[in-house]
Amino acid sequence: VYLEEQDRLEAYLARLHNLAGDRPLVMAEIGLDSRSNGEAAQAEVLRWQVGTAFGAGCAGAFLFAWTDEWYITHLDESGEGQGGSEIEDWDFGLVDRDRRAKPALLAVREAFAAAPLRPLSEQPRISVVVCTYNGARTLRETMQGLARLDYPDFDVIVVDDGSVDESAAIARAHGARVISTENRGLSAARNTGLAAATGEIVAYLDDDAYPDRHWLTYLADAYRIGDYVGVGGPNIAPGDERGTAAGIGFAPGSPTHVLISDREAEHIPGCNCSFRTDALAAVGGFDTQFRVAGDDVDLCWRMREAGGRIGFSPPAMVWHHRRASLRTYWRQQRGYGKAEALLERKWPEKYNSAGHPTWGGRIYGNGLVSSVFRRQRVYHGMWGSALFQSLYEREPGVRGSLPAMPEWYLVIACLAALSALGSAWTPLLAALPVLVLAAGASIVQAATSAVRATAFEVPAGRVERLRLRATVALLFLVQPLARLLGRLGHGLTPWRWGELGPVAFPAVRRRALWSERWCSPEDRLRTLEAKLRQMGGAVVRGGDFDRWDLTVRCGALSCVRVRTAVEEHGAGRQLVRVLLTPRPSSTPLVLALVTLALGLVAALDGAALAAAVLCIAGVALAAATVAQAAAHTGHVLATLDEQLLDEAPEPETSEAAPVGG
Repeated sequence: VYLEEQDRLEAYLARLHNLAGDRPLVMAEIGLDSRSNGEAAQAEVLRWQVGTAFGAGCAGAFLFAWTDEWYITHLDESGEGQGGSEIEDWDFGLVDRDRRAKPALLAVREAFAAAPLRPLSEQPRISVVVCTYNGARTLRETMQGLARLDYPDFDVIVVDDGSVDESAAIARAHGARVISTENRGLSAARNTGLAAATGEIVAYLDDDAYPDRHWLTYLADAYRIGDYVGVGGPNIAPGDERGTAAGIGFAPGSPTHVLISDREAEHIPGCNCSFRTDALAAVGGFDTQFRVAGDDVDLCWRMREAGGRIGFSPPAMVWHHRRASLRTYWRQQRGYGKAEALLERKWPEKYNSAGHPTWGGRIYGNGLVSSVFRRQRVYHGMWGSALFQSLYEREPGVRGSLPAMPEWYLVIACLAALSALGSAWTPLLAALPVLVLAAGASIVQAATSAVRATAFEVPAGRVERLRLRATVALLFLVQPLARLLGRLGHGLTPWRWGELGPVAFPAVRRRALWSERWCSPEDRLRTLEAKLRQMGGAVVRGGDFDRWDLTVRCGALSCVRVRTAVEEHGAGRQLVRVLLTPRPSSTPLVLALVTLALGLVAALDGAALAAAVLCIAGVALAAATVAQAAAHTGHVLATLDEQLLDEAPEPETSEAAPVGG
């Protein structure tokens, strides 16, 4: 990489780190020509190139070249050498052609000696908080890793959240400050650590993780470089994991970071995160309703909503053990499903109608789903003229991700029920091939994802390689099902409609509001949006090409669109007209009609059992769709009626009163 501007090299290294993932990044070639730039400039550039490479967390760097003396041998058609010539038009060496040291040699020697980072001008005190609940099995390794940290000013606080094993004794034996409490959950334990922190920064580490010795140094450096309220880094499974634990390291559902740029994050996982103590206290710390998982997502969203920025530092890494068995992995993923349900209840606007979070950034880490339909393209320019070719890959999209979604198992369950009902009415056996295709799609995608996830980390033996990939494929199948059960068990269902208050028949409605106080249309919409969110439900703003202003929904079956128009009547008086349009989703209605039609045909064919089941299912689906639309309509109407009470009606016109539709 030959970049002669430091900021461009820093940005490029950040991009390379994200492309490399959990693999170490080595700079294979950096340097500068002293003939074109001068020996002083070469020395200065090589000094910061080496420093920047290690400061960005590279595992090493190769300099081009040792000497200015280079000779090219010319080859004939058979590949044999036929003379050559010396290169005399550039001088990249650290020594000249007579092997005399150039200034660059000393500069490079000093830069390598200072690696990985020169002493920071600012070394803020950092409080490391480790929360543990019966974590004695791995806590000793965590404490040993903390003892090896190379940072001048930090303290360690271990919060024992009601453990009944030797966790507290292990922490005390390693000199940590131990705070023992009753079992109140992970968020409460993290808040206890925050209250006891003495540092300007508080860093959180899980009790099954241990840090790189330069962990705190890189975190502090990230705070120095960027105006961040929080900074996180990667969590990588140790390379000595074996058996199921090794497979879980490549499976979906591990803690991952979400980046909106190469150096700024939308989310950092709680197993390796840090925050400015005052900023964390300002937002109220962690929400204690999240006892096991989800607290880190909620905190990042709240900090960003408050205007803070969260950084990501690739070299600020920790080694994080994954779950050791299928049983513990299953329990973890069910807990994540529960956390998703709790997050959706608190942040409905962050979720789509299907109940999945809509990230603004990109998710990084192992265990990502690979689409069976994946297509890669190599950008090489016209006639191969573009150097440093790039590999481009499209996101999987809905079609490519469907077999890996938790709700796909609901589709399989419905197809299985239809196929079983074929014993009562033969035509329903037509669902059996579709069931096979649906189940086969999940298996194929799991196998494809497993092969791609382990592409760079495979055992040498064929049997071990097959065993690892079979384990990972199984985990790709198990994880969505565990998440589904956790989500369904805590109310995150496609047919949910939340606590939206009164219901109203889902028809087009109109309201009119007379106001003696002038207000811009945008501010009125913001007020309405805030009140709708206060009363529950997800509120989504219309885009640049949408013919509606707001959409209110809480579920996958329907929504209500809100459209406003403002009439100006002079002297600051306004008439605000609001149009409400319920929008039931077409998919459940079509499925309901098809199911009812099949039920009627079954009844005419004399298959009473099949007819009853199909008709009940069709009516239930249609009723759920209409009920959800009614709940949304009533929710918006109640909010508008509340807003009407806040405005003084115009006494001389009937338009001052709400007009029902």
